[in-house]
Amino acid sequence: MNPKIIYYEEESLHYELGKTLFEKFKSAEWIKIDNHNNIPELRNNPNCEFARMKQNLVIGIRKTHKYVPNSKTSDFLVPYTSSGCSAMCLYCYLVCNYNKCSYLRLFVNREQMLAKLIKTAKKSETDLTFEIGSNSDLILENTITGNLEWTIEQFGENEKGYITLPTKFDMVEPLLPLKHKGRTIIRMSVNPQDIINKVEFGTASLTKRIQALNRLKEAGYQVGILVAPIVLIENWETLYRELFTILSDTLSEKVKKDLLIEIIFMTYSYIHRMINQDAFPNALDLYDKELMTGRGRGRYCYKNPIRNTGEEFFRAEIQQKLPESKIMYIV
Repeated sequence: MNPKIIYYEEESLHYELGKTLFEKFKSAEWIKIDNHNNIPELRNNPNCEFARMKQNLVIGIRKTHKYVPNSKTSDFLVPYTSSGCSAMCLYCYLVCNYNKCSYLRLFVNREQMLAKLIKTAKKSETDLTFEIGSNSDLILENTITGNLEWTIEQFGENEKGYITLPTKFDMVEPLLPLKHKGRTIIRMSVNPQDIINKVEFGTASLTKRIQALNRLKEAGYQVGILVAPIVLIENWETLYRELFTILSDTLSEKVKKDLLIEIIFMTYSYIHRMINQDAFPNALDLYDKELMTGRGRGRYCYKNPIRNTGEEFFRAEIQQKLPESKIMYIV
């Protein structure tokens, strides 16, 4: 990433990481802000500016450190070193939280965040798992900050707990030689290449994601797969059947031997539709009134009969193509 404009909280430059980022991007235009959560000149932009706004960086200090209990792949969702993303997936759940301001924000007080993580892990009688990537893609962020490399090695020195994160990117080379000591779990989100091309703008190809997962497993990391989100476009059965054939053929035997799989059907929203129709007028319309129904205020999900048919399909495909794997949950 080579941002032309960086919005920053002045205090962030007092931190080691803030100083490093200032040197790294000193040729960019730096604009001082009071609060990374409220940048009026960005918030007031029209939706058509969504893609251009994704090219900027925001640097600040994370002030919210509340852990949220979770019951899927971790014990807690942990606010960590970034939020938002520079990719532009048409369904991105971060848009529900940040609207069109789902651009990448970097938080420089990483020592404070990691200290709480390690302290919480050590205090527990059991091994806790912390989801540190629920607000951003930390593989992508790492290419800018090096935060994930730093976190993995620091947490690896701890004798209790695990950290986990999902990704749609393949830039894992810096992670391979790290002393992670088996305490980092990296889960790769996958979709048919046709859906990646039409919906997941700015992310790695399916082939590169699979190659990255194989390399991570070879380096001793625990790994998993999210088939997520499932997008029921025309001909979806053929596309996903091909996906599972590709996974079966190209995932390494080490990966397939103890693979954990998460299945997540797409949730869409009125906010997504309004942004996408202005920012990407020629893109695929993900809303289908024949397949979808309301789910809370301004949100849509697939109707139960459609979803149930999909669940049966995915269970059968996984049983046939990846029989040694385990489905952790389907939502």
